[in-house]
Amino acid sequence: MNSKFIIPILLLFSTVVFSQNFIVHENIVNPSELINDGIMEVNVSGGSAPYTYKWSNQSTLLTSNKAFGLVEGVAYSVVITDATGNTVTKEYTVPMQNISERFNGTFTPIVNGIALVLFWDPFSAVGIYDPNIYVEKKNIPIPGWSPGIKGEFLIKKWTVEDGTQVKEGDTIALISKGGTEIVGRAFVSGTLKHLAKEGESIYNSENKGDVIEEGAHIYAAVIYDEKIALLHPNGDIQKKNIPFIVIWLSIGALFFTIRMGFINIKGFRHAIDLARGKYDDPNAPGQVTHFQALATAVSGTVGLGNIAGVAVAISLGGAGATFWIILAGLLGMSSKFVECTLGVKYRDIAADGRVFGGPMNYLRNGLEKQNKKVLGKVLAGVFAVLCVGASFGGGNMFQANQAFEAVSGQIPELVGYGFWFGVIISLLVAAVIVGGIQSIAKVTEKIVPIMASIYVVACLAVIFINIENIGPAFAAIYEGAFNPSALKGGIIGVLIVGFQRAAFSNEAGVGSAAIAHSVAKTNNPPSEGFVSLLEPFIDTVVVCTLTALVLIFTGKHEVSGMGGAQLTSDAFGTVISWFPYVLTGAIFLFAFSTMISWSYYGMRAWTYLFGKSKKAEMIYKMFFLVFVVIGASVSLGAVLDFSDMMILAMAFPNIIGLYLMSGEVKEDLNEYWRKLKAGQLYKAQRLAKK
Repeated sequence: MNSKFIIPILLLFSTVVFSQNFIVHENIVNPSELINDGIMEVNVSGGSAPYTYKWSNQSTLLTSNKAFGLVEGVAYSVVITDATGNTVTKEYTVPMQNISERFNGTFTPIVNGIALVLFWDPFSAVGIYDPNIYVEKKNIPIPGWSPGIKGEFLIKKWTVEDGTQVKEGDTIALISKGGTEIVGRAFVSGTLKHLAKEGESIYNSENKGDVIEEGAHIYAAVIYDEKIALLHPNGDIQKKNIPFIVIWLSIGALFFTIRMGFINIKGFRHAIDLARGKYDDPNAPGQVTHFQALATAVSGTVGLGNIAGVAVAISLGGAGATFWIILAGLLGMSSKFVECTLGVKYRDIAADGRVFGGPMNYLRNGLEKQNKKVLGKVLAGVFAVLCVGASFGGGNMFQANQAFEAVSGQIPELVGYGFWFGVIISLLVAAVIVGGIQSIAKVTEKIVPIMASIYVVACLAVIFINIENIGPAFAAIYEGAFNPSALKGGIIGVLIVGFQRAAFSNEAGVGSAAIAHSVAKTNNPPSEGFVSLLEPFIDTVVVCTLTALVLIFTGKHEVSGMGGAQLTSDAFGTVISWFPYVLTGAIFLFAFSTMISWSYYGMRAWTYLFGKSKKAEMIYKMFFLVFVVIGASVSLGAVLDFSDMMILAMAFPNIIGLYLMSGEVKEDLNEYWRKLKAGQLYKAQRLAKK
């Protein structure tokens, strides 16, 4: 036989023999009726040990033959490799046991599919930007250090000179803490770099600068011979993508800011005058005052995202994310101005006084005026469907779910009584929403100022008590924004984290707030646009920023591996021991106010799809109340992720319409400025005069 055929035949034979000897026994376990707690274990015989296990679940170590926290009903793969490089691939699914797991397992792949669109990175797709996270060095922290630890750590002696090649595990320094000697070792191989001098302090808990500064506990670094990609536990490269949805919202906000002549800055003072009622005309068409419309819209955005979401953003992006949160909030003010101006301009007012407004109206009627009737109908229909889904999920079930978790966390006796908690919440919500937007506005105009004031005062108290940290805190924000470490994703990573948190929090460009603002009493659409631009300022520039400052001033921005709400609670607890109870009350009020606001958003989208009759409204309200109970009593997992993505997806049809109609908004704005300067706008008379 020709020798050139012998080697391939032998390789094929050895592969077949190996495959026959490489036996995998699996153990698939669904330990409870809780979602996302599946377990897979594989035991291998044959081949050559040791084995590596590359799971599709990124949180599972390469060296682990067991994967935890898996979604029931979803397929997971594992590639098993032995010491000689031979591999075998297996795929398994954890069986589903109940309806919660079936819902979760069904929606998880749907969510992943939508995420591919919403979080697609166009820059990396065309090769402009490399999303992989690389590091050129490995920072060496004080052994056993953790945020909040007390005492002073000193470099007693360097055992290896600066610039020397070291290997993983080498002793590099002796560290002293209160007379106790700690051995410092290199975690990796490379060139050692000293970051502290022998005999000097590395970290001192009495030094507020050390508490605030990111990485103050780092005393050395090992420079790699070549930069190395950061990996997930399963071996996948970590990435910092630039999500398309964030680009979509941010570019839109920047465009509207420039197109409207920096209305977010120039119109701020007039917006405050309008919100205070200086230009309220009681005879103008509409159902609520400027302030009531603002309170309703703010109640729909200020919520758990301002408490837990910001904590997650700061833990991922560091103190520097605060700067980008503020900038994104300022730009978002312009998007709100455009969408809420159009919301009033294209609203319909029924004979009984009910107002029907929002993106559904201006997308359909505004684009029809531009001879884009078909496009307008499609965009309005897509928006309405997404809005209804979002109102049941993110605006309802998620809020009820988180409210119950927060309250039961402080009152353990409630655990297991989610259904009855949901029933009580649904009755409270029903008492408000049955009365329509006027009833909702009357509640939100009272709840929003109270809950916002309590939260802001608490934040200011924490900041004031730690006022000596103001210098280090703002230095950390500046350094983190423009000189972040690779571990935070670099400047692009930190920027994206900040913009993403702001976009998800204030919903500028999403279009939801235009539904609430469309019912305001006014004869001049731009007037409500002015009022609405205060919303991102309150939600993001004020509330989100104060949350971030509390975390930074208390040093909690260095903590990782803790839930967002718990991290914020702990930050307050360092100053106000009983504040976690107040925070629980705030979360409850935030959730309640968000539910009643989103009930109106969803109802208006529902009536656009199914008719404007009061019967259609009542059917929607009954569905909404049922979903309150479901949200509080069932683990929903991916169902809630799906609804959150529907909220974000609302931005696609909405911003397309805003771009196309921005010209007429600019014309209306110019005319409004002319009337204002000429004194032709209604101005309420004040009884108290100088």
